Amino acid sequence: MRFMVIIKATQDSEAGIMPSEELLTAMGAYNEELVKAGIMLAGDGLHPSSKGARVRFSGPKRDVVDGPFAETKELIAGFWIWQCKSMEEAVEWVKRCPNPMQGDSEIEIRRIFEAEDFGEAFTPELRKQEERIRAEAAKKSG
Repeated sequence: MRFMVIIKATQDSEAGIMPSEELLTAMGAYNEELVKAGIMLAGDGLHPSSKGARVRFSGPKRDVVDGPFAETKELIAGFWIWQCKSMEEAVEWVKRCPNPMQGDSEIEIRRIFEAEDFGEAFTPELRKQEERIRAEAAKKSG
């Protein structure tokens, strides 16, 4: 099972306050542990929402809203993509994480959909298309 592990933003991360050397060192060690255990597939921090944008959809209409966005508790400061045997294993790994922020913080864990989750609607043709897309994306990012 793959999981997206989401580091929630705080007022400090949204203000662009960068982590200390101590925190960067601790997170680097934690990321090494994740990689050695075969858990971490990807991960990165994100710039504050003031440097972002949202696109709102309403039928055929598209509206672009530039950041910053008001609700800090709903924003993301960073993420990992993990491969774990279960949600319980992902939770155990998160509990070992250094606190990613200076003060209180929160990390959310969400399972990523896999092809079999879509049932019959995900036809053999759609599966082949998905495989082609993933292979092409892997070539371009590698």
